[in-house]
Amino acid sequence: MITLERQSVLSSEISAVHSQEGLFLALRRVTHEFSLRHVTLLSLHNPDEEFLSRMVVETSVPETFHQEFDRKRLLKKCPIAPIILNSKLPFCWSINDTIQTRGFELDPAIEELQRRYDLITSVAMTLFSLDGGRFIMRFDGTRHRLTQVELNEIGMIMLHAFDVYDRIKRCERKAAPALLTTRELEVVRWTAQGKTSAEIGQILSLSDHTVNAYMTNAIKKLDCVNRTQLVAKALRLRLIA
Repeated sequence: MITLERQSVLSSEISAVHSQEGLFLALRRVTHEFSLRHVTLLSLHNPDEEFLSRMVVETSVPETFHQEFDRKRLLKKCPIAPIILNSKLPFCWSINDTIQTRGFELDPAIEELQRRYDLITSVAMTLFSLDGGRFIMRFDGTRHRLTQVELNEIGMIMLHAFDVYDRIKRCERKAAPALLTTRELEVVRWTAQGKTSAEIGQILSLSDHTVNAYMTNAIKKLDCVNRTQLVAKALRLRLIA
């Protein structure tokens, strides 16, 4: 597929999605069209974050990669983020390049782990949400480095995809407060502060059973599987502070 046709087709598919799941299915198509293997979206909401897995919004990279990366505390040894954050353009590199070509030295433990998971060549770009949040979108694979034409093309696609992602999240934030009642929000807020159902019941003058019922309703309404995910999603949607 030639460049203009490919960009048009992929952009049309991205524009047509209405959910985060649909968007990442479209981005998997992007990885295929550029002979890459994985796509990842990272949130940089905490500048002092020490664990890569906590930054992941969505990824096709196996979870075991992030687990090992965090177990070895490699995030602080990674030189990539500062380079990407200091540029408004997509940045491409390969661990097969010489240090002179890459422009940075890679920790041996990071290189070994990436080779094991076939994360040889990468392209990444810093992106900003309308509320000022910072994100990085990244593609990885085993192919040779992208040409400048390909880099320009995938950069436009990343900008477009993130614009769609940001729009979807804003719509979720607008819809979510109407989904939860005042009591449900109170229960979630106290849960985020580490309170048990019994403690929340004492605070709100409710029985444990009633507190758990509110919690179950909130979990279902926000499409979560447990309290931990519920609190994380409520914080992300800014339903609670």
